[in-house]
Amino acid sequence: MKKAFVGLVFFVLLFSSYAIGAKKVAPEKIDGKKCYQCHEEIKALKEGSKHAKLDCGQCHDGLNEHLGNPDTKPSTNLGLDNCGRCHKDQYDSYFGVNYHKRAKKEKATPEGRAPLLDKLLAGHGFTKEHAEPRSHPYMLIDHIIVDRAYGGKFQYKNWADITKYGKAWDILVETDKKIPDVAKAANPTCIQCKTSDFVMKWAYLGEKNPKAKWDRTSDVFQVIKDAQNPVACIHCHDPHAAKGRIIRDALIQAVQRDGDRPYSKKNDKNALDVREFRGYRKIGLLKKNDSVLMCAQCHVEYACNPGFEKDDFNKKIGFNDQRTNIFPWKNVFDVLKFYDDINFRDYRHPVTEANLIKFQHPEAETFMDSKHERAGVTCADCHMAKTKNKAGKVYTSHFAVSPRENIKETCLKCHKDWTEKQAIYTIDSVKNYIKGKIRKSEYWLSQLIDKFEKAKKAGVSEDVLKEARKQHDIAHAHWEWWTAENSDGFHNPDQARISLGNSIEASRKGIEILDKAIKEKSQSTQK
Repeated sequence: MKKAFVGLVFFVLLFSSYAIGAKKVAPEKIDGKKCYQCHEEIKALKEGSKHAKLDCGQCHDGLNEHLGNPDTKPSTNLGLDNCGRCHKDQYDSYFGVNYHKRAKKEKATPEGRAPLLDKLLAGHGFTKEHAEPRSHPYMLIDHIIVDRAYGGKFQYKNWADITKYGKAWDILVETDKKIPDVAKAANPTCIQCKTSDFVMKWAYLGEKNPKAKWDRTSDVFQVIKDAQNPVACIHCHDPHAAKGRIIRDALIQAVQRDGDRPYSKKNDKNALDVREFRGYRKIGLLKKNDSVLMCAQCHVEYACNPGFEKDDFNKKIGFNDQRTNIFPWKNVFDVLKFYDDINFRDYRHPVTEANLIKFQHPEAETFMDSKHERAGVTCADCHMAKTKNKAGKVYTSHFAVSPRENIKETCLKCHKDWTEKQAIYTIDSVKNYIKGKIRKSEYWLSQLIDKFEKAKKAGVSEDVLKEARKQHDIAHAHWEWWTAENSDGFHNPDQARISLGNSIEASRKGIEILDKAIKEKSQSTQK
């Protein structure tokens, strides 16, 4: 009886503790005017906005202590669930998963986007693993576990967790296992478009600053352990002004340099209202909501890793150089000139010894000057459909997904004469055509690499090899752009067909240069 009573008491206490622990703590109530006495920049943003009446304690903890002692810093809740308290539909939809987009789908397979990728990208860490992207909730997790980033040090606690999302370190674990055929190629700049957790820990352009915890030169293994959440609401929505914004520093720099639409007659170099905070951070408020710029914070080509000068492999460019955090903000026809002008290349191909660029994911620049962009279509129109909730209220879905998953709400809004089947047929036809061009480009680039091996064995001169390497640089850029871009050319098929044709022509020209030299070498030897 005594044991039963003790057990009952233990159960009640345990259950009570659980219930208390599960109870949400009410936000602190703070008079915002007290905060404004020091934070005038916040007052300028918040007063008159839709969030004007939102209490500071909704997003910040420890404010009463901070008011009593300014040296005691408050904490900021950067979790998506904080915004989800009010914006439930947007929050719930953000965590949608497109199960057609499988995890760990390698591009360098017969069914992938670039079957010969390992040969064509030889010498670069992406050959260790280059998977196609899946839904947004996984962006940070997938970055951490990819084989090219952290040497396999971080893994799922259990492979059965591959469908889970949430706080990264609730799902992943650090291991001491030595895994073969991996790379340690991650860097702090790359992480800035996988999470919003460093918005107050990262100075503008990743420069060193005593107010910022991390910078471009920080130990990336320590940086990543400080990240928990994927890109959050605050990346695109200013919590004080309740307006659209961008926080990705290199995009702010690029828009101020080249404008919001560099290839449009309506290009605006003043599209952003740039605000500086505390002498080390900047945000760019959008003068009008623009999902292209919001998405371009991540879906864009950028340099983030160390490299070397274009014509001198021995002149290294390290993280202390701002060229390791820069957006070209150029289309495929102009991007090589940009990198020529800043004297930068990413890596050297081990066979041809050509100095090359490794592109990231240039969806925004590809979309520039496309038929859809000229018609005024934006990323949200196709990838974030207007949706009705259970009460019949229309909201913008934050489940960023291919339009083919929401044909009625996307394509058929404009193409009213199509059926759903016709829309999908059209999408697949365009993509099939461009994928065919990617394969042909890949084939000829592979032939060029093989020809370099033959030329070297034949003793072709270095001057001739240099001339052929220029063609490899061009052919590679016009091929790899379209394997890094994630629409199979659908964002701009007219541009894709010309660019991939340029790749094929450059490969053939390089082959001709080497064939001629090999033939001349053979004839001179026979004499």
